Amino acid sequence: MAEFDRAAEDVGNIVSLEHVNTQIPDQQLATIFYVMGLGLTRDPYQVVGVTNMWINAGRCQFHLPTGKPQVVNGHTAVVMPGRAALLQRLASVAKLLEGTKFAFREANDYVEAICPWGNHIRCFEPAPRFGRMMLGMPYVEINVERGAADGIARFYREVFAVPASVADEPEGRAARARIGTDQALVFRESDGPFPEFDGHHVAVYLADFSGPYRKLVQRKLVTREVNQHEYRVIDIPDLDTGRVLARLEHEVRSMTHPSYARALVNRNTATYSPGNESVSWAMPSQTRPL
Repeated sequence: MAEFDRAAEDVGNIVSLEHVNTQIPDQQLATIFYVMGLGLTRDPYQVVGVTNMWINAGRCQFHLPTGKPQVVNGHTAVVMPGRAALLQRLASVAKLLEGTKFAFREANDYVEAICPWGNHIRCFEPAPRFGRMMLGMPYVEINVERGAADGIARFYREVFAVPASVADEPEGRAARARIGTDQALVFRESDGPFPEFDGHHVAVYLADFSGPYRKLVQRKLVTREVNQHEYRVIDIPDLDTGRVLARLEHEVRSMTHPSYARALVNRNTATYSPGNESVSWAMPSQTRPL
């Protein structure tokens, strides 16, 4: 009888990373960078005013409310096809973004673009390591102090009940908390700098919504009771000592939240023809018929 590693198929309790939220002071500059430069799509159905904007990337989003700029201390990864076209788009907006922190560069397997306020976005072509993702947000990476990775991984395993591991990687030792089938939160040990946390957040959906909540309340880690479907958490502590290892606001949502798995519009930036207005967010399944 064949032997299989069944644990490799476990997805854990956090089923989806939906969005990254950073405040921005200028919607026009944000449109130039995220829509014209990166080639993503502003959500046409929700938050279409002048005080906030939502940018779709497959089944994920960037939320960009108007306010004092916030910057993720690390980077957000985006999978998108068409590296050459991406480079052309980024070059085309350089003049419009002069005087800001905008920049972009090519690396071996990604293009890194920096938004007008300093957020780093790493854009990768679809690849087997990202599963079936053609367009989306496979991970968010946060820089943390040396020695923090093991405690962070334990926090996600024991509090949020997700597969979380630590590995020594080419870019440094990192804790990786698995989300769903092809997403993760990554906490990379580094020498800093570590600026004061400015309030940016990520939104995640949980299958077991109440179990982690009870553990977080017991440790007095819930920072905001939003509504029936959502609560907030910021500190990621060492579970033995209580020392804070990292700070990242988690907008924790239940799968009964009205926005869970909402269909998002992603326009096809390469070409327009009837029936091809939207780009597919996932590759066709390669699973053989049963």
